[in-house]
Amino acid sequence: MANQKLPYWRLSGFYFFYFASLGALTPYLGLYLNSIGYMAVQVGLVFAVMQGTKLVSPSILAWISSGFNDRMRLIQLASFVSAAAYTCVLFEQEFVAILLIFFVFSFFWNAMLPQFEAVTLTKLAQRTNLYSGIRLWGSVGFVVTVLGVGYVLTVIGLDEWPLLVSLCLVMIFLSSLLLSEKGRKKHPTKGPTIYSILSKKAIVAFFMVVFLMQASHGAYYAFFSILLDKLDYNETEIGLLWSLGVFAEIAIFIIIQKLFHHLQLRFVLLLSIFLTIIRWLIIAWLAESLVALLVAQLLHAASFGSFHVVCIQLTHHYFKGAAQDKGQALYTSIGYGAGGMFGGLLAGFLWDAFGSQWVFTMASFLSAIAFFVAWNWVERGNSEDLAATGEGISSV
Repeated sequence: MANQKLPYWRLSGFYFFYFASLGALTPYLGLYLNSIGYMAVQVGLVFAVMQGTKLVSPSILAWISSGFNDRMRLIQLASFVSAAAYTCVLFEQEFVAILLIFFVFSFFWNAMLPQFEAVTLTKLAQRTNLYSGIRLWGSVGFVVTVLGVGYVLTVIGLDEWPLLVSLCLVMIFLSSLLLSEKGRKKHPTKGPTIYSILSKKAIVAFFMVVFLMQASHGAYYAFFSILLDKLDYNETEIGLLWSLGVFAEIAIFIIIQKLFHHLQLRFVLLLSIFLTIIRWLIIAWLAESLVALLVAQLLHAASFGSFHVVCIQLTHHYFKGAAQDKGQALYTSIGYGAGGMFGGLLAGFLWDAFGSQWVFTMASFLSAIAFFVAWNWVERGNSEDLAATGEGISSV
C-alpha cells in the first residue's frame, strides 16, 4: 500500500463535496424552515433528528462494512441514498414528512464519513502526515459553499435552497465513483475490553464533557442563522460570519501542533472550554454588536477546533489496540450524536419562550458544567506527558 500512488485529488474531492454539503445545509436549514412557517420547537426537532442519527448510523455501517472487501461500494450506496432521500425536500414541506426525509437522509449522510475516513487512512498507510493536507479540502469546500450559497440566496431567495443542497449531495456521489478499495488488514483483537476502559472515572468524566460541550453547540447550529436574520443580516452576511468561524478553525488546525510542544493537553482542554463559555455569553448578550459577533466567531477556533483536537488525542490515548475504532465511534455517538440531539431539542423548546439571550446563556451554562467536570476529573494529577501530535483532526 505504501508504494502505491496516492489518489490525492480524488480523496480530497470527496472531502470537498462532503463538507460543501455541510456548508450548504447547516447555516441555512433553520432559515429555510423558518421561512416556510416552522416554529422554533419544530426547527429544533429537525436538527435533533439529524444529530440523533449519529448515535447509531456510523456503527451500523461499520458493522456492515466488515464483510466488504471494497468499502467504497458501501460509501457509494450510502451517498446515493442520502442524495435521493434529500431530493424529496424539493417537493414536500409537511412537518412529519420533513422529519422522515431528514431521518433517512442524515442516517446515510452521517454514516458515510467515518467509513471514508477509514478508507483514507488505509490508503495513506504510513504516510499519515499527508492526512491533514487532504482533509483540509473539506474546510475549503465548506467555506466556498457557505459563501456561494449565501450570495445566491440573497439574489434568488430561500425557496431555491433545497436544490442547492441537492446538487452538493449529487456531487458527493459522483466523486465517490472515482475511488475504490482493494481489501484491508484486520486489527488485532488483543487488548483491554471496552467495558474495562469505560469503568475508569476519568474516561466517564471525559465523555460527560464531550456530551455537554456538543449539547452547548445545539443552539448555535440550529438558531444562530435565525438570530442573525432577526438582526437584519442578509444571507451573504450570514454566510460570511459562518465562514469566519471556519477560517479560525483552519488557523488553529495549522498551528496547534506547535502549541502542543509547549502546552499540556489538559491545559488546552480547559482553556478551550472556558473560551466556549465566553463565546456563548457574547452571542447571548452582545449579539447586536458586529464586533462582538466577529469575536464570537473567532472563538470557534476554541469551542470546536482545539477542543476537538484534544478530544481526538485523548480518545486515542484511552482506547488502544482493537478498542480504538470503538472509542472513536463512542466519541462521535456520545458527543455529536447524543449531545447534539439533546442540545438541539433543548434550544428548540426554549427559544420561543425565553428568547435568544437565555437560550445561549443556557448553552454557556452547559459549557460551565463541562468545565467543572473536566477540572475535577479529566487528567487531573496525571503526570504522564501524553504524546500530542495534532493528527486525526476533522474539519468543521
